[in-house]
Amino acid sequence: MGASVKTQQGGGGRRRGRRGRRHAAMSEINVTPMVDVMLVLLIIFMVAAPLLQVGVPVELPESKGKQLAAKKQDPLIITVQASGDVYIGETKVPLDEVPAKLKGIAKNGYDDTIFVRGDKGTNYGAVLKVMGRIVEGGFTKVSFVSDLENG
Repeated sequence: MGASVKTQQGGGGRRRGRRGRRHAAMSEINVTPMVDVMLVLLIIFMVAAPLLQVGVPVELPESKGKQLAAKKQDPLIITVQASGDVYIGETKVPLDEVPAKLKGIAKNGYDDTIFVRGDKGTNYGAVLKVMGRIVEGGFTKVSFVSDLENG
């Protein structure tokens, strides 16, 4: 027959072990709330992205070709509506004031490309007048903006 004898380990070590486990920090991170927040943000940005398109509403002509990459975040855009109204960015500008406005904008030099958005119902002569004013303002790099052609 055998008998076992319990020995105490310095004042109740067993109780101390339980207390230590009860107050130990959880080592796992709960990512569920973070995933929920990320999904909500994704939905918000997907809904808001089409609303952030900058510019005056025009019906662009369609063409085939590669898209040019803009070198900076906010390119200079000049819009010509079908009625002949000219906009620099979203500000309506009389045709004769376009060169003066462009010279005022050209703080970093005249190396930036100007993007011209012309409504497809715009008279070709009106777009050429705007291009003449752009050259008169000191800019030589001009690109036309269009939609991709279907088919």
